Amino acid sequence: MKTFNDNAGRTWTIAINVDAIKRVRSLLEVDLLEIVEGKLIEKLIRDPVLLCDVVYAVCKPEADAKGVSDEEFGRAMAGDAIEHATKALLEDLVGFSPSPRDRANLQRVLATTWNVMDRARDLIERRIESGELEKVVERALANAGSSSGAAPESLASSPAD
Repeated sequence: MKTFNDNAGRTWTIAINVDAIKRVRSLLEVDLLEIVEGKLIEKLIRDPVLLCDVVYAVCKPEADAKGVSDEEFGRAMAGDAIEHATKALLEDLVGFSPSPRDRANLQRVLATTWNVMDRARDLIERRIESGELEKVVERALANAGSSSGAAPESLASSPAD
């Protein structure tokens, strides 16, 4: 079990078990066991609204006991609370796996995911600090001002997908 705090100061416990997985399936039509395929991790990380819905469904018995509605829960979820809830959910979900080999593999997938996200954030920070992004925007604005609606050079010279 993992815990996190929402922005209203409430502590929530993530407990992934068969009951929680069935509840998430029933309420949201999301199968938490798809974590093995790897797509679910990315989907939850990229969609904080879906993630918060899943977390609420997992915590629903606790929310009911505290008298916290889905809407109240959602209003208290932003910023760091979402990040902490994400880690709690995914780490506890990895721990649910009945196979020690699957748990070990999923732990590696999760560790790699966090590492890649940190490296991407580091890259963005370096680009911001170096002024590189500002230069790209300035070139795009200069090109937009000097052309008649043509795409900025960096986009126009990119190969088509």
